[in-house]
Amino acid sequence: MADGLNKSAARNIFYGGSLFFFLLFAALTAHSHWYMVNTSTDSEGLTDSVKHGKEVWEKNMCINCHTILGEGAYFAPELGNVWERYGGHANPEAARAGLEAWIRAQPLGSEGRRQMPAYDLSDADMQALIDFLEWTDGIDAQDWPPHPSG
Repeated sequence: MADGLNKSAARNIFYGGSLFFFLLFAALTAHSHWYMVNTSTDSEGLTDSVKHGKEVWEKNMCINCHTILGEGAYFAPELGNVWERYGGHANPEAARAGLEAWIRAQPLGSEGRRQMPAYDLSDADMQALIDFLEWTDGIDAQDWPPHPSG
């Protein structure tokens, strides 16, 4: 028996390993797509208002300060669970009123704190943005954010 690998054995290990890891990568990619399509997105709840709310979110560049489901800037709080933090599951009307009042009251002018700019949103834009935040709270984020306060 030879003490080392010959060229043929090394080539077979290389091709076999490459094939194995390519197939593993393809299987994990297919699983990720299957998981995302079948479990995480609430397509029934994706109404026109929710879509418009995402447009409001993008137009006002909220992601430049806030994160949503972990994506965005970490300057301001995570908003993926803001609906839950405002008690939206127990009292949706109070949560809507609270979120609207908070957004409309900005900037608070608190000394030494980060300030959210004032946004002059129409009532329709405000309700659509809140609908988007409510919808986002319903996404299976696999326990993200790790802390309830975002």
